[in-house]
Amino acid sequence: MSALYTIAIYCYGAIIRMAGMFNTKAKEFVRGRQKIWPQLEHFKAEHQGPVIWFHAASLGEFEQGLPVMQSVRQQFPNHQLVVSFFSPSGFLHRKNHPVASWVCYLPLDTPKNARRFVETLKPEMAVFIKYEFWHFYLKACSEQRVPLVSISALFTPKHIFFKKYGAFYRKMLHRFDHLFVQNQSSLQMLKSIGIDRASVSGDTRFDRVIQTISKPQHYPEIARWTKDYTTLIVGSAWPEDMLVIERFIHDFSGKIKVIIAPHLVEPEALNKITKHLSVDYSLYTDSKNLENTAVLILDTIGMLSSVYQYGHFAYIGGAFGDGLHNILEAVAFGLPVTFGNKGLEKFPESTELIELGGAIAIANEQEAYEALKKLMNKEEREVASTICQNYVLENAGATEKIMRHLKGILQ
Repeated sequence: MSALYTIAIYCYGAIIRMAGMFNTKAKEFVRGRQKIWPQLEHFKAEHQGPVIWFHAASLGEFEQGLPVMQSVRQQFPNHQLVVSFFSPSGFLHRKNHPVASWVCYLPLDTPKNARRFVETLKPEMAVFIKYEFWHFYLKACSEQRVPLVSISALFTPKHIFFKKYGAFYRKMLHRFDHLFVQNQSSLQMLKSIGIDRASVSGDTRFDRVIQTISKPQHYPEIARWTKDYTTLIVGSAWPEDMLVIERFIHDFSGKIKVIIAPHLVEPEALNKITKHLSVDYSLYTDSKNLENTAVLILDTIGMLSSVYQYGHFAYIGGAFGDGLHNILEAVAFGLPVTFGNKGLEKFPESTELIELGGAIAIANEQEAYEALKKLMNKEEREVASTICQNYVLENAGATEKIMRHLKGILQ
């Protein structure tokens, strides 16, 4: 199985290189890894002290692990903190983040790459965030006696680790010294395949969103524009999401303000979002005068988590496509949330909030219309808002639980 895995990785690399001739993201995936080895040698030559290595798939996982990284940085200031990314969307937006001594791409998971990366970096500990499990990197860490920790992991019966044919992948999980999981069901899944070095910490995203609401970025022009208006925030919107909410936006135009943050902000992607609008809209980068605008499009990256402070309720995109995006950023500000009803088993916070009354899942345009119209009622909205805020506070604390274990390793 190891040979098949290796062949698959090499084939993936070849496909990405070919795709790079036509696709911007694939091109960056390849280009960003071309100078990794001299960059790694330079980092080791320029920085003294022990290294702690964090790995994140993309931007969402980085934000999820950030409270732990910040605690490590604060409590172990003499350590160098290295963050690696698999995806360009994570690397490009966080390559200069102050929490890290060095941010890099993770080379493809081949035997040679993994061995060279770990032997050169010489981490004192490796922390993998949520879903990233790479066979040869885990093997290299194990062979070099590097303690391996997984944080904010989440498992469901659909994962290959729990299938009859998943023995090769189960071995990856057995290499971890400890796995911190988000919930009890994930812990039971691990125990069912003989993994006892695991515990429930909760999800570090709760700690992250509490950080955000304590010190949000302020946007005075948006504050003025939304003043005295009930405001809907549409977070991480895809065209499929616009299909189900466009009628509500049209019918309530003039009665509410709407802020839409598309998941992708390239011109072609923005056109696919705005073609579903039959009302006046402005792009944030062009919004010199918003007075007569019904809808504001955030055609920038990094604003959304703070912009939720100006909203009263939210629709979060992604569930009708690759997967529901982060609802906790909105919930932390007390915004009741609506979202598509597909694939929610991967996002326990969504189903828990539905049961509590802080969220509504919708299947189509009519259900979206009814759910959003319901949240136009101030009393309904305030009850749901209190549920959302309490939910976040009650689930905080994962970072502290994880840090107790990490300190035991580093000390």
